[in-house]
Amino acid sequence: MSKLDRSRFVEQFAGIYEHSPWVAERTLEREALPTFLMSAGRDPAGEIRSVDEARALARAFAETLAAASEDEKLALVRAHPDLVGQAARDGNLTDESTSEQASAGLDRCSADELARFKVANTAYHERFGFPFVMAVRGADRQTILTAFEQRLANDTATELRTALIEIDRIAQLRLEAFVVS
Repeated sequence: MSKLDRSRFVEQFAGIYEHSPWVAERTLEREALPTFLMSAGRDPAGEIRSVDEARALARAFAETLAAASEDEKLALVRAHPDLVGQAARDGNLTDESTSEQASAGLDRCSADELARFKVANTAYHERFGFPFVMAVRGADRQTILTAFEQRLANDTATELRTALIEIDRIAQLRLEAFVVS
C-alpha cells in the first residue's frame, strides 16, 4: 500500500475509536485488513459496500485493540466522554459521539435526568477511574441509567472488559454507518 493510501485510510477511519487513530494505523501495520479491502480495483480507504464488510473491518479493528497493551486499552476507555457530561453540554463532543448521544435522547434530558446522570458519572469515575462507556445508539435514557446502576456493582477488571466490549460495539456501529447504499 502506498503512503498516500495509508494516509487516506487512517484519515477515513481515525474516528472509529474515540480519539484513538492508532487502532486504524496499527490494523494497517499488522496487515490485518479484510481481504475484500485488498482485492483488485478496491481502494482500502474507499467505500464500505455492505454491512458484512463493515463488520469484517470492525473485527479486524477489534483484534488490534485486543492485542494492545493494558495501558493503551485504559487510555482508550479514558478517551471517551461522559454521557451527558460537561463536554456534551459545552458542545465539545466528536461528531460521532454527538450523534450517538442524540440518538438515545441524551440531548433532551429533563433536569431530573441530568442530575441522575451527573450522580451516576461521578460515582462511576470514583469507583473505576474511567468514564462509563456504552453503545447507546438505539437505547433510551432509562435503559442507560439502569445499566449505570447495574455496572457499578462490577469489579474493576470486569468493568474494564465490559467497557472494551462496548467500545468495539460502538466502532462496529460507526463502521456500519459508512456503508454506501
